[in-house]
Amino acid sequence: MSTAAPPEPSSASIPRASHAERASSFGAGAGDYRAVRPSYPDAAIDWMLPAGARHVLDLAAGTGKLTEKLVARGLHVTAVEPSDGMRAQLQDAVPGAHVLPGTAERIPLEDGSVDAVLVAQAWHWFDVATAVPEIARVLRPGGRLGVVWNVRDHTVDWVEQFTEIIHRGDSLEPVHRTPSLDGVDEAFTPLVHATFPWADRLPAAGLRTLAATRSHLLTLPPAERDELLDAVDHLAATHPALAGLTEIDLPYRAECWRADRVLGTDAGMVDE
Repeated sequence: MSTAAPPEPSSASIPRASHAERASSFGAGAGDYRAVRPSYPDAAIDWMLPAGARHVLDLAAGTGKLTEKLVARGLHVTAVEPSDGMRAQLQDAVPGAHVLPGTAERIPLEDGSVDAVLVAQAWHWFDVATAVPEIARVLRPGGRLGVVWNVRDHTVDWVEQFTEIIHRGDSLEPVHRTPSLDGVDEAFTPLVHATFPWADRLPAAGLRTLAATRSHLLTLPPAERDELLDAVDHLAATHPALAGLTEIDLPYRAECWRADRVLGTDAGMVDE
């Protein structure tokens, strides 16, 4: 079998969807998202949760990859998610969570009602200027904001090649940077950062499915999407570290940030 890489599609020929179109694209692939997207390591979740937390908001909860870990801890979990398709998957997978439609910019909860707000793999979709005051509003004084991104370990050769394929023509900047709390910095303690290496095991065929759940590919025309997915299949079939495997351990770093709601400050809300 030839190990030559398939031709790369020209990034100039790949249409670029708007940020809003990409943010709303996940519902169509919600089932695959639920099946193959990674969860989050327990150590990262423990680090983000404040001591004594009872009511936790999973904001932009998706299909519930983080939600289920929180419910398993015996916490009262409210999961807010704007996508109907993602929310349906979440409700089926995590019946112990209280699931609500809503957005980070308009959270359907009362002031000071939660001990922690956790955001997994979603901060980059928020209108931060509106979302951060809303997060501060629903947090009790002394409550905590936690943000986590799973970032693939690009020091591994095949992971770097996989990432290059799925980002061909992608106009969205890397998202795992320090979250901005601009506008209500005074409502939170300074952000603290921690990293937790881990690996997610998935079927070898799941590498293609994982790629297909990314907003960049979800919003491509079918021909361009299939070309990138075929390149993923070629990588899985020919790379020395992957060829012949039935399961793959995909290495990640869980990049986490946390900040606590300062006692005695308002949320910086602006009257509408």
